[in-house]
Amino acid sequence: MTQVSLEALAATVPDGALLALPPDNSLPSVALAKALVRRGAKGLRLLGVPVSGFATDLLIGAGCVAEVQTSAVSLGEAGFAPRFSAALKAGAITVRDATCPAIHTMLQAAEKGVPFMPLRGVIGSDIIAHRLDWRVVQNPLSDRPDPILLLPALHPDVAAIHAVMADEAGNVWVGRRRECATLAHASRKLLVTVERVVPGNMLEDERLAPGAISATYVEAFAVAERGAHPVALLDEYGFDAAYVAGYARAARTEEGFRAWVEEHVFGRAARVAAE
Repeated sequence: MTQVSLEALAATVPDGALLALPPDNSLPSVALAKALVRRGAKGLRLLGVPVSGFATDLLIGAGCVAEVQTSAVSLGEAGFAPRFSAALKAGAITVRDATCPAIHTMLQAAEKGVPFMPLRGVIGSDIIAHRLDWRVVQNPLSDRPDPILLLPALHPDVAAIHAVMADEAGNVWVGRRRECATLAHASRKLLVTVERVVPGNMLEDERLAPGAISATYVEAFAVAERGAHPVALLDEYGFDAAYVAGYARAARTEEGFRAWVEEHVFGRAARVAAE
């Protein structure tokens, strides 16, 4: 585990990486997404865990993404994700449809070190016809016809989250968002932005340890205050609906999106947010 700058953290995400991002209600690192835009990342294959939101739309609009695997891309109350919709219509990205249970199941298989895990609820869906890596087989433990879906283990190259805090030992605290621990265990490396660094070792604190991810799974972290903004961060700060709505209006057009990025990713608004 290493503490680095935000820009150095973004530099460790290789072009073409399978990058896993949690949804807007579960600790996405918007700060790292903006840093990837500034870096000019290319060819990223995004994995929504299990759905995708603000950070995904930003990365797609900036031309950083080649593929998205997710069950949905949305800005919530602000409506459809405009740059995702535009890229999909233009054929600029590949979309691999999935479902929320399927994505979690594939990550759980990777976490447990097994090649696949079964799932039942997707059987009968049109999605299966478009996922040649998913297999419907006969349940080997049943004496009657009993189809079961096998999903392959999914190992993201990089997972990126924003946590409330890291400690001096490099553990990071995600509170009740324990799905982020599964993501950390399944991924080849975990990159974390945090609000602050605190003294001590959270794994030695009975109150904090259940909500902590061990430094064993953390490749590197960077301090990025309000790094989840505009989405909410646990009990730290709430969802900035006005900010997301403003983005959604601007990003309806390529020109509006470029102007928004110039101000909020490269320009004065980005510097103010970082201060």
